[in-house]
Amino acid sequence: MSRLFGDIHRTMQMAFDTRALADRIEAIAMKPEIDDQAKAFIETRDMFFLSSVDHMGRPTVSYKGGMAGFVRVLDANTLIFPSYDGNGMYLSMGNISGNPEIGMLFIDFERPFRLRAQGKAELIVSGPEVEAFKDAEMVVKVAIHEVWMNCPRYIHRFKKLETSRYAPGVEEHTPFCEWKRIDAVQDVVRPAEREKVAKLGTTTIDDWMGKVTSGDREI
Repeated sequence: MSRLFGDIHRTMQMAFDTRALADRIEAIAMKPEIDDQAKAFIETRDMFFLSSVDHMGRPTVSYKGGMAGFVRVLDANTLIFPSYDGNGMYLSMGNISGNPEIGMLFIDFERPFRLRAQGKAELIVSGPEVEAFKDAEMVVKVAIHEVWMNCPRYIHRFKKLETSRYAPGVEEHTPFCEWKRIDAVQDVVRPAEREKVAKLGTTTIDDWMGKVTSGDREI
C-alpha cells in the first residue's frame, strides 16, 4: 500500500500511464525517516518553504529563513525549527494549531538539489527548546512521516548574494523590523514596538515601498 498516493493520484497516473513509474520512484526515493544524507542537507539550509492548511481547508505556503542550520534534526524521526517575529498574522502557526499536518520543501539553488518532508507539527511556546534559538517566539517540533528527494530538473540555478541582516545571529543585536516604523500602523503595533519606534522615528508606506521596489538592503 502506498504512503503517498490515493485514488485521486492513481486516476492521474493511470490517465498518463505513469503508475508503474510513480510506484518505482516511491520505492526508491521515499523514506519514513531522516537518514544521514537528508540530515546533512537539511541542517545546512538557510531557508525552506512551509505548507500548512487553514481552518477552511485552504493551503498556505510560507517562506521561512534564518541562519544556516536554523532547522535542526533531533533524531531520525524529529526535526525542530524556530518561529521568529513576523507580521502578526500567525498564518502558519495558527494553521498548525488547528491542523498539525505540514509539508516542508528544502532547496539548494546553487547545485541544484531539493528535498521534501511531511510530518505532524507541534507548537512549543516556552522552555529550553525555545530558548535554544536566538530571538525565537516559539518553535515547531515535527514528527516526520515521509522524506524524499525530488528531481532538480526545473530548479533554476541562483547564486546567494548575502544573508538577511534580520536573521537572528547575523548581527549581535537583531535590527528592528523596518516596516513596523510605518506611521500608518503605529496605533496597532505592540507597545514595546511603539517604544522602539519612538527612538528610531517613523517612516511612510511610500518611503518603505520605495525601498522594497529598489531592493534597498535596509528593508
